[in-house]
Amino acid sequence: MKFSPNVSSSRRKSRKAYFGAHSEARRKLMSANLSKELQARHGVRSMPIRKDDEVLITRGMFKTREGKVTAVYRKKMVVHVERITREKVNGASVPVGIPASSLVITKLKLDKDRKAKLEAKSKKEGKKEDVAMSNVD
Repeated sequence: MKFSPNVSSSRRKSRKAYFGAHSEARRKLMSANLSKELQARHGVRSMPIRKDDEVLITRGMFKTREGKVTAVYRKKMVVHVERITREKVNGASVPVGIPASSLVITKLKLDKDRKAKLEAKSKKEGKKEDVAMSNVD
């Protein structure tokens, strides 16, 4: 069910927005959920993935494997995780691209900007919960 009149539910428009997004918009699209411990600690559900975060793969052939993010490839909308590779026919080893939605962040690489973003986001989500609960009787 559509709640917001500002967001289209059209498949065509959604795909155009996703595949035609510029780099900064792709950063936000390439967000992953935080683990339950991190969600409890920071009060935030998800964050954009960045290099040096530690992640757990939740879907696909490499399910349950953990590793550190080596590259966030915005152009291809994939994330490269260390030790997640496959052999090419000529014997070379290449990293396998994994969609950000198939990952859970288990350890954040925090710097001052990211800490500030986490705090701002947790305050914003805290207000959202209060508003949602005020409608319940």
